[in-house]
Amino acid sequence: MTATPDADTHDKRGHPFHIVDPSPWPLLGAAGAFVLAYGAIQLMHGGAPWIMIGGAVLVLLTMALWWQDVVRESRTGTNHTRRVMGGLRIGMGLFIISEVMFFVAFFWAYFHNAFLFSPVVEAWPPADLHVFDPWGLPLVNTLILVSSGATLMWGRGGLETGNRRRLVRGLWLTVALGALFLVLQVTEYGHAAFSFTDGIYPSVFFMATGFHGFHVFVGVCFLLVCLMRARSGHFTAEKHLGLQTAEWYWHFVDVVWLFLFGWFYIYVSL
Repeated sequence: MTATPDADTHDKRGHPFHIVDPSPWPLLGAAGAFVLAYGAIQLMHGGAPWIMIGGAVLVLLTMALWWQDVVRESRTGTNHTRRVMGGLRIGMGLFIISEVMFFVAFFWAYFHNAFLFSPVVEAWPPADLHVFDPWGLPLVNTLILVSSGATLMWGRGGLETGNRRRLVRGLWLTVALGALFLVLQVTEYGHAAFSFTDGIYPSVFFMATGFHGFHVFVGVCFLLVCLMRARSGHFTAEKHLGLQTAEWYWHFVDVVWLFLFGWFYIYVSL
């Protein structure tokens, strides 16, 4: 009888869990996140962008090196047992929940002012503020992002049928649509009739949609890693945890945008 990965690991280590080797990436990632946040604050107060760019480089470097180690662990040895993969799924689920609460804070600020609970707000948005037409570029971007979710699911269907070419094509399309969304988002910002410091609505708008754009960027990076792994034949119908978690994250990004589009674009234009 063939031993299962859990049984093999249990025989060698006495337990099915993965005790990771010491790694410098959590410390480097924390340092990069601190520098990125500090640089962003300085930029918002009129400073130069170089500190923020340096922090972003550190974060990206951490992502690349840490993911490289995780991919290597999943491909060699018996580190990723069923028990470990179950824990990783739970961890990703909890991470997405924490991201949901992150955006809840922005929506809380939005609703507190949009429904005139704040004593300093008399109209939402202010009468002299020209908001975006939701049925122009924002609608196009919405269709692009929703379509990217569909192409990702279509590509994953190829994994279930053993069609690796379909999986690769689906990931290519999803990455391209995600990148196009970011380009159009930046283009939209360039045509905004208001700036970040023009009041409560502009600041909440740019914070919420800007952080969503950052999450789209992270998702595109995540899917690019999955694309390279798919081209190398790393994923099978039985073992594709990296792709599964990337899909969860991308659908989360899709859903958040639908709420942003509904409240930050459609509602304020009525």
